[in-house]
Amino acid sequence: MQTHDTPLTIRPATPADMAAIGRLGALLVRLHHDFDPQRFLAATPGTERSYAAFLGGQLKVPDVIILVAARGGDVLGYTYAAIEGIDYLTLRGPAGLLHDLVVDPAHRRQGLGRMLLDATLVAIKERGAPRVVLSTAAQNASAQRLFEYAGFRPTMVEMTRELTDDV
Repeated sequence: MQTHDTPLTIRPATPADMAAIGRLGALLVRLHHDFDPQRFLAATPGTERSYAAFLGGQLKVPDVIILVAARGGDVLGYTYAAIEGIDYLTLRGPAGLLHDLVVDPAHRRQGLGRMLLDATLVAIKERGAPRVVLSTAAQNASAQRLFEYAGFRPTMVEMTRELTDDV
């Protein structure tokens, strides 16, 4: 494990980072499931491996951006974003979509999330996207504060209803 004296870097993810990213992705799955077990997937024993395999496959996709916050050889957080064109389903023009931003709980409240977010916004802008869109769980107040502080504004509200025998 590296100390705080070791410089923190924000850099593109590599295949060697996937085990750590898989662990952090599974953490994200568990967090969301804890927020609303009916809406969000439950983590399984294979979630870390599956998440790592999925994002590892995304590394070669030209319109995907995966960045990590690393100190020495330790990955402390990551972002996963993609550049997309017009989407009539969501009534959205071209944009960068920020899918994941995760920081290891032991390293939160140190500015890593903001550093990852800022670097991801720069990378998205460099790819020509005019805006960034993201979703955050309604119960995730700390993430919402980070995004609002970074200049994001609410634009949509997702609502979920479970279908039962009476509809």
